[in-house]
Amino acid sequence: MVSRLLRIKDFWAGLMLIAFGAVAIIISGNYGFGSASRMGPGFFPTILGGILIVFGVCVTAMGLRSGERVTQRLSYRSMLLPPLALALFGILIDRAGFVPALVVLIFVSAASGKGFRFWEVLALTVVLVAASVVLFIWGLGLPYPLFKGF
Repeated sequence: MVSRLLRIKDFWAGLMLIAFGAVAIIISGNYGFGSASRMGPGFFPTILGGILIVFGVCVTAMGLRSGERVTQRLSYRSMLLPPLALALFGILIDRAGFVPALVVLIFVSAASGKGFRFWEVLALTVVLVAASVVLFIWGLGLPYPLFKGF
């Protein structure tokens, strides 16, 4: 019975949502909650954590009803590269600038999948970088240099 539960795909997704929601509620317990009209710093994470828990219970229940099993092996590349891409973005945005950090983020994230095609990722990178510069740097006025040293 336990072995069957461990192989159900949506069961794991639901448990992950429940865990993230519980962690958000626990961490936000140290902040003032406030009210709907005067929200405190703990209001949003607590509400969001509760919503995640509700969704997690729904996803877990649907997974138990469907019984769809995990058929593929665990891919370490797809588990390691996206967090690495985010860490590299955080490091590079201060040292190299917004554009190089975004290029590294997109390429490393795309490399985590099996269908990586260089020219497609390059075209996606050009579009995403242009849109991000227009939206975040020019539109919102975020104070990041496009390239460090320029």
